[in-house]
Amino acid sequence: MRFQILLSSIVLVAATAACATAGATYQSGVAPKTFDRPPFYAGNATPSTGSPVVHLAIRYQRGAEQAPLFEPKGDAGSAAAALVAEMNAFLDSLAVSKRVAISTTEAGTPPDVRFGCPVDAAGDCTDEGEVQGDNRRLELSVGRPSEEWITWLGGALDASTDQALLISLELGQYWPRQKGLTLSKEVRLGTNYSVSVPWLTSLEQPVAVVQLTGAVVGRDGKAVRIGAEGMMAKRTNIGLSALGAQMLVSNDDIEKLRSARREDLPGQPLVWQVALRTLVGQLTGRTDLAAR
Repeated sequence: MRFQILLSSIVLVAATAACATAGATYQSGVAPKTFDRPPFYAGNATPSTGSPVVHLAIRYQRGAEQAPLFEPKGDAGSAAAALVAEMNAFLDSLAVSKRVAISTTEAGTPPDVRFGCPVDAAGDCTDEGEVQGDNRRLELSVGRPSEEWITWLGGALDASTDQALLISLELGQYWPRQKGLTLSKEVRLGTNYSVSVPWLTSLEQPVAVVQLTGAVVGRDGKAVRIGAEGMMAKRTNIGLSALGAQMLVSNDDIEKLRSARREDLPGQPLVWQVALRTLVGQLTGRTDLAAR
């Protein structure tokens, strides 16, 4: 309800120009898709054109979900910067794609993959408190890059490839759900991965999630396949939920994520490594990666 009257006017104006601006989903390559359960992917299931896929360095998109002030820091020395560095080293080690050798500074606005509850212009989930928890859905979409970025990408790719893999570390908002017929509740974070939340957690409010989003993009800037894998849910107690408030993801939460492990899997691999490996495999058609 924040600034509802003013924002309704802004939305009407923005809607008329959305198809002509960078970031709009119109002609972005993959149409928005909604989900009530994982896996969270859309687009061509076998995106490779036969030429090798290259990748850009993983980046932390601070402010993807709300004002940067309310999200963990990403500057040098921060937990997010350390996590991104570890992720880039791991991505290189998978040898599924080769990192793009960039000789010029990236220009323009890259494609923006967004995943979470559909939001209004104020950033609020559009169906908060309106429908039953099991009926709420999450939306996956990608915004079209700017012409400047498309031109830059064309210059960065060599003649051996026509597709690039882009991955971002960012925050999103997912809905908690009832777990079967019991009082237990959970957040479905990604492929074969859910985490339990206290039974007092409100189903009427979303929870903040640390996630990876990604896309395989062609030379024309259009996405071929997009997806997301959640890694950590920030639990909000029932008291704050009743007030419409949400616990914020902190720098300490990101630090803990760096060493969190999937105790449900053999060898207890790191949570973020499983998520990244699965995302890369799903986006590039190498689904065997998720089984390792």
